[in-house]
Amino acid sequence: MSEDKKIRVIVSGGGTGGHIFPAIAIANALRRRVPDCEILFVGAEGRMEMEKVPRAGYEIVGLPVAGFDRKRLWRNFSVLLKLRRSLSKAAKVVSDFKPDVAVGVGGYASGPVLKKAQKAGIPTVVQEQNSYAGVTNKLLAAKAKAICTAYPDMERFFPEEKIVMTGNPVRHELLECTLSPTEARKKLGFDPEKPLLFVTGGSLGARTINESVISMLPFLEKEGIQLLWQTGKFYAERCESAAKGYNNVKAMPFIEDMALAYRGADLVVARAGACTISELQLLSKACILVPSPNVAEDHQRKNAEALSSRGAAVMILDSDAEEQLWSNVRSLMADSAKRNEMSKKINEMALNDSDNRIVDTILKQIDL
Repeated sequence: MSEDKKIRVIVSGGGTGGHIFPAIAIANALRRRVPDCEILFVGAEGRMEMEKVPRAGYEIVGLPVAGFDRKRLWRNFSVLLKLRRSLSKAAKVVSDFKPDVAVGVGGYASGPVLKKAQKAGIPTVVQEQNSYAGVTNKLLAAKAKAICTAYPDMERFFPEEKIVMTGNPVRHELLECTLSPTEARKKLGFDPEKPLLFVTGGSLGARTINESVISMLPFLEKEGIQLLWQTGKFYAERCESAAKGYNNVKAMPFIEDMALAYRGADLVVARAGACTISELQLLSKACILVPSPNVAEDHQRKNAEALSSRGAAVMILDSDAEEQLWSNVRSLMADSAKRNEMSKKINEMALNDSDNRIVDTILKQIDL
């Protein structure tokens, strides 16, 4: 590559925060390493990346792609039409932008973009966040130059010689909080000397977790446990109404300062998305994971099992949450030694500096 030619990189994928935040973290790390590189995101029209990526300072192109409806197969005719249009648009994006490398982070848009990049002879890098590989990434793996993973034993899905164990990148601000737990609780508006439970079902929310928490509210108050509760926007009204009258509870649709929330929490209850798990690992948080049953290949359950089988987390299936969540919360909040043991074990699974490891892999594919 000539010295005056700027590096061009396409980053493709999205659909959920678990895909988008790692994608942005990779782009930020790439820009820190190669300040004048040109980065173009490609996402799915109408999905949250079309809002989050520009807010992070990057240009994004949307494809009219959608996921297959596995339950109502008759609806997939329109999905196939959208896929055809997406492949055509992806080919034009690749042809016009002329990337040196294309990176797929999973999600609807990564398939068409990386497929067309591979057809054009452009090196591609796949990032698989989960312990159970997605269909799109498995299809792209054969022609990918490298596959960045976060869990061991991924040769079940990918050619072993292409696998690079990098971990999942997380938002840097989560790692930069220097407050003590008591200072964080005070800043959050809680009694700094009382234990704090942090519950989150993600930005959209998780119905089963929220319903379980509603039934727990009287018991939390009785036990002197404080609750920071990210309800998600879909459940905000019901949950905020249920929390009224409880001085030990703060319920809100979305928490901007997640670093503060994690720092102040003695125990975290969350879904088992790959991004969330990476945050919990790096921050050494004792946790109860309630995998979402509404994801492809049931990959959240497999993510959670990868931790629970090592004593690094407690897993409760979604169908069991309303019956089992409170008893597990009460037991762990009363047992600091058990929480400390879980914190140590979950941190042992963490991979630090993942964004730079992935950038190393990306830059290796470019003829500098």
